[in-house]
Amino acid sequence: MKFTVERDILTDAVSWAARSLSPRPPVPVLSGLLITAEDGLVSIASFDYETSAQLEIEADIEETGRILVSGRLLNDIVRSLPAAPVTVETDGSKVVLTCRSSRFSLATMPVDEYPSLPQMPDSAGTIHGDAFADAVAQVTVAASKDDTLPILTAVKVEIEGDRITLLATDRYRLAMKELTWQPADPSISQSLLVKSRTLTEVAKSLAGGGDLQLRLAEGSDLVGFSSGGRRTTSLLVDGDYPKIRALFPESSPIHAAVQTAPLVEAVKRVALVAERNTAVRMVFTDGQVTLDAGAGDDASANETLDAQLEGEDITVAFNPSYLSEGLNVIDTPFVRFSFTTPPKPALMTAQQDLESEEQDDYRYLVMPVRLTH
Repeated sequence: MKFTVERDILTDAVSWAARSLSPRPPVPVLSGLLITAEDGLVSIASFDYETSAQLEIEADIEETGRILVSGRLLNDIVRSLPAAPVTVETDGSKVVLTCRSSRFSLATMPVDEYPSLPQMPDSAGTIHGDAFADAVAQVTVAASKDDTLPILTAVKVEIEGDRITLLATDRYRLAMKELTWQPADPSISQSLLVKSRTLTEVAKSLAGGGDLQLRLAEGSDLVGFSSGGRRTTSLLVDGDYPKIRALFPESSPIHAAVQTAPLVEAVKRVALVAERNTAVRMVFTDGQVTLDAGAGDDASANETLDAQLEGEDITVAFNPSYLSEGLNVIDTPFVRFSFTTPPKPALMTAQQDLESEEQDDYRYLVMPVRLTH
């Protein structure tokens, strides 16, 4: 095998494929990138039995062939090369990279031990990449990071016609986002559980390329995504997701609207004195909200912001991280809080201005911390 390609093109391709490499591969060959040169294209792929990634780049191919080489080492090498064409060629059991006066020789791994890449499912429809990335960022903040509860590390994706709903929870908060897409079959009705980290990676690496194709196969345990010549697949999470939609309150007697950006900064400042496992209190009264944390002989802080309150005064307390993470993904000038009673979960939604209704296509429900007196 021998081919030549521009350094920047090769670096971008290798870096993207190497993202899917497992830090602890189940077998040594899965630490490698599979590189295939044929028909004027170089294919670079990675696979760890759960997630696969594959893309193709154009290159000047002198000899076709296929090699398997350490992905992380190759990634480090190509990133260090000067901005010039790179020649990749095999030399016995080695692969040699040459770029100007730089020359690297790497050992190859046995290609015949590498498992077959999963078959990419057919396209089920397209969704705008930026809208998908925003939705994923808003929902995955509520997904669990605890691998002992794998079902909660997933995001539930509900597809009904031209509408997709993403749901996630870690038992202490939950997030839901609805968005539209263009399905190949307008009557599609499907529900699947996708790993939160898979969606996050897809949003980072594929969503910026314009339209994103969602790929599904009926009866398959695989989901696929593709955009701009890049393709990735992931095994679905198996299990019954909790019925969390019922947790959203049908109505709330108390509402408060606060400017999002000043509230984000105020929470960040006040939380500096909130010790581990302690809360930030929010006291809503007519025309204002006061945040405070810390007490007694220890450090304390408080800050007051303007707020528009509908209903009775209310005092609630939140885990500062959960509060901040919910606020940080609300991209409107105002955030609207809806309360039933202090011990009940509080609903956060986006609001453009004080006169408009809240935007219920994104909802973030967070459990309060019990107040002690």
